[in-house]
Amino acid sequence: MSRVNLLPSDIKKGQELRRRTVLVLVGAAAVIGAIILFWVVQGARLSSVNEDISAQKQTNATLQQDIDGLQKYEDLQVQAQQQEQLLASAYTNEVAYSSVLVDVSKVIPPDMYLTSYSSTVDTTAVVSTDPTVPTFVGTMAFAGSTLHFDSLSTWLTRLESVQGWANPWMSNISQDSAAVGAFTFDTSVDMTQDALTERGKLAAVSGG
Repeated sequence: MSRVNLLPSDIKKGQELRRRTVLVLVGAAAVIGAIILFWVVQGARLSSVNEDISAQKQTNATLQQDIDGLQKYEDLQVQAQQQEQLLASAYTNEVAYSSVLVDVSKVIPPDMYLTSYSSTVDTTAVVSTDPTVPTFVGTMAFAGSTLHFDSLSTWLTRLESVQGWANPWMSNISQDSAAVGAFTFDTSVDMTQDALTERGKLAAVSGG
């Protein structure tokens, strides 16, 4: 059975145009809807990213506050290290002269007396960590008088027996015009690292 369209051609064209128009509108609406959905999704993502950035900034600010709070302790540590270095430099090659005088009183012969004493210490000398390698850190000089010539050799021998003293040397011997049979003398002796105090050794080993 065949169907015959009896509508005029103008009406048919109008219906076809309306159908196409409806299809175009539906397609446009779909595209606009997709664009709106994409914009909403992207807006949500952007908002989430902004929230993460804001949270990270707040975390960074908190960490920076903590760092700033700890900075004072680092400054105190630096100051303490500077004070330690200053103290170490003050103790470098320190000699306990009270002990020196005690040692002198022990080794000086009974018929001898000193008229002068002086010493020099090289504060730049770096003590070797090898105890078998002596480091000379200074020199002491004595002047005095004795009633017997033999006491001079005794004096030199005893000077070398003191720990930390080395190379005793009699630079001058002359008769004392003030006393018959008496002699005046000048003596020098080197000091090694063993003559230093313990803190003086530590500072000298580290180079002050």
